[in-house]
Amino acid sequence: MKIYLNKIKEDWVIDRFKKEWETYNQDITVNNPKDADIIWIIAPWLWKNVRKKHLRSKKVICTIHHIEEYKMDKNYLNDFNNRDYYVDEYHVISNKTKLQLEKLTKKKITKIPFWVNQKIFYTLTENTVLKEKYGLPQDDYLVGSFQRDSEGSDPMMPKHIKGPDQFIEIVKYLKTIHSDLTVVLTGKRREYVKNELSKINVKFSIFEMVDFDSLNELYNCLNLYIVASRIEGGPQAIMECSITRTPIISTDVGVASEILPPNSIFDMNSFKKATPDIEKSYENAVKFVIPDGFQKYREMFTR
Repeated sequence: MKIYLNKIKEDWVIDRFKKEWETYNQDITVNNPKDADIIWIIAPWLWKNVRKKHLRSKKVICTIHHIEEYKMDKNYLNDFNNRDYYVDEYHVISNKTKLQLEKLTKKKITKIPFWVNQKIFYTLTENTVLKEKYGLPQDDYLVGSFQRDSEGSDPMMPKHIKGPDQFIEIVKYLKTIHSDLTVVLTGKRREYVKNELSKINVKFSIFEMVDFDSLNELYNCLNLYIVASRIEGGPQAIMECSITRTPIISTDVGVASEILPPNSIFDMNSFKKATPDIEKSYENAVKFVIPDGFQKYREMFTR
C-alpha cells in the first residue's frame, strides 16, 4: 500500500503537514502518482493538478479542511461535484465539517484531526528569558493571535471568517481587567488588527514572519491565546496551544469542542465567562502528537 500526496506550494500549514507525513511515513509514501495505490488529495483546491488518468485508476481520498457555506454558489457546487466524481472517500478534521460534508456527498467520510509535532511545540520554563528575548513587557498580560486575517488585496479589509473584529472586542474587555496588556501578533497582513488596537490604545508587538522555534517560544510567553474565528478547519493553534500548555479560549469552530473543555469555548455573548483549562486541553491534544497522531491515518489507508 503506497500513498501519493498531491503537490503543494502554499506557504501554509498544509505544506508542513505534507512534509511531516513524508518524513515519518517514508515506508508507505511515493513521489509519483503512477507508483501509488492511493492518491491523498490533502489540498483539495489543487485537485486538478493531479492527472485525470491517475484519479480514475487509483483510490482517491480527499481532505476537506472546512466548508464556507455562505460561498456555496453555482460555481462552488460545480467544482465540488467535478472533484467528487473522482473521490472514493473523504477525510475531515472535525465533526463540524463532517456534518456539513454529509449534505454534499454520499461518499464515506472519516474524521481524524491533524497531528501536532511535539518536537516543534512543547512547554518551556524560562518565561522571563523569552520575554526579554522578544522585547515583551515582563509584567504585562500578554494576549496572542498568530494568523492572517486580512481579505483580498486590501490589507485593511478584515477577513470576516477569521473574526478579527471579535478579537478586538474581547481585547477591549480584557483591557478593563488588565490595565497593562500587550497583544502579541504574528503573520502577515495584520493591518486591520493593528489599526483597531491603536484606536483603543492597546499596545502590541508584531512578529511578521517567524520560524517554528520562535513560534513555540512566543506561545510560551503568553498569558492567553484567543481564537475568535467564525469558521475554521482546525485551527492548528488549538493543538499548538494545548500541547505547549498555553492558556487558550476559542469560539466553537473546527476542533475546538474536541480538544478544549466546554468552559474554554465561547460565543460573543459569553466570552467574559470563558476560562482556559490547561491540563484538560493538554490531555486531549497529547493523543495526536507524532508519531501516535499518524496511526489513525494509516488505519484509514489500509482498511
